[in-house]
Amino acid sequence: MRKVVFGINITADGYCSHEDGIVDAELHNYFTEMLRKTDIILYGRKTYELMVPYWPDLAKSQSEDEASNEFARVFDSLDLLVFSTTLKEISGNKTRIARGNIAEELITLKNKTGKDIAVGSLSIASQLSDLGLIDEYHFVVHPVVAGKGPRLFETLQSKNSLRLDLISTKKFQTGVIALHYKKNTKI
Repeated sequence: MRKVVFGINITADGYCSHEDGIVDAELHNYFTEMLRKTDIILYGRKTYELMVPYWPDLAKSQSEDEASNEFARVFDSLDLLVFSTTLKEISGNKTRIARGNIAEELITLKNKTGKDIAVGSLSIASQLSDLGLIDEYHFVVHPVVAGKGPRLFETLQSKNSLRLDLISTKKFQTGVIALHYKKNTKI
């Protein structure tokens, strides 16, 4: 069965803003390698609108540094599933809008053959984590105190804690640290 993998950038004070992290080739390469193991990304409307059309346009123009261009090429090769009740239009023929039950949609995807399923949105990750449907987490911690922005899982207060097992760590030259965990399945 396919794994569900969530990856997110977090500042040292726990914020997940797209504006305050340290973005460089090493970070893009890390997330590019994560995406190479997937064939679909799940988004909420807000994150989808942050990512599209920027990355597909960059995949076509190839106008940035090589690491950004490669991330864009890999991103553009993936299917996107956007959970939204308000989004009217989507960009590209590899994108689909889902308006139904998120758990049912994910279970259907997990039972299909394919690569891992990436979760790229805080709101979607909050719901799936609370349902116990995320298998692996990549928390990429930046040495920045942002003081603002959305926080991890703040939109949904789970009644249960979730135990994680550390798989690996990676320290970047900038001081960013990537923590890779899997869900602890022991009771």
